[in-house]
Amino acid sequence: MREKLYQSMIELTNGKWSSAIIQSFARSKLSKTIIPSYIKYFNITLQDVTRPIKDFSTLHEFFIREVSTESRPVHLGTNSIISPVDATVETFGPITEDGIFIVKDKPYSLENLLGSPKIAKQFVNGKYIILYLSPAEYHRIHAPVDGEVIRQYMLGKKSYPVNKWGLQYGKEAISGNYRLLTQLRMPNNKQCFHIKVGAMFVNSIELTNASSKWKKGEEVGYFSFGSTVVLLFEEGSMEFSATLKAGKFVRMGEIVANML
Repeated sequence: MREKLYQSMIELTNGKWSSAIIQSFARSKLSKTIIPSYIKYFNITLQDVTRPIKDFSTLHEFFIREVSTESRPVHLGTNSIISPVDATVETFGPITEDGIFIVKDKPYSLENLLGSPKIAKQFVNGKYIILYLSPAEYHRIHAPVDGEVIRQYMLGKKSYPVNKWGLQYGKEAISGNYRLLTQLRMPNNKQCFHIKVGAMFVNSIELTNASSKWKKGEEVGYFSFGSTVVLLFEEGSMEFSATLKAGKFVRMGEIVANML
């Protein structure tokens, strides 16, 4: 009952008009006045922000703020796979031989997530990790490994909440949301997916890197609202770091796995 009620409320409020209103306000000069309250409410640390707060002209500008390079050192290990974002590790683990992975006790299908049974088959028995960015976090997105871009495409239209309530009570928030998918060939010649998932109301995922080759740690885009990144890996291509745990907060550049 609770799940149905939650989904009904989201459907009633999550439309083009609500998205347009939020985006319009966040990009307006008026929104600058709420930046101090936004910082206080989310308890945002400012010491790594590269510009004075007074220099941000809109809330959106602050939301996609850049941080100093020194504050996000990139793990330099040859085989390391880093977190591409500042985020909480929602969950991670194996993908079954049926192409299923579990999030908040809900099964998700690789085929639905990737939009292709042929591509999905390639990641059967592989591994996945889901990284959640709250509205408080640094929202620039980076490359998790050195990689060659094989393909990049978009799927989905609406976006539902990807926070813990959205994942628990929502309707396939990860595989149903608007998302931008990038398939990469890693240095070990295995492949991975870097999937950027839109959040409720605002589907904006902006690319800032059009190169066909990614360098570990370099910026590739940004979210315009709290969101999620999903990483998928082929079978036998990597192993998770021994220190990785569900609920752990990781910063961009920190190691989360190693290539095999």
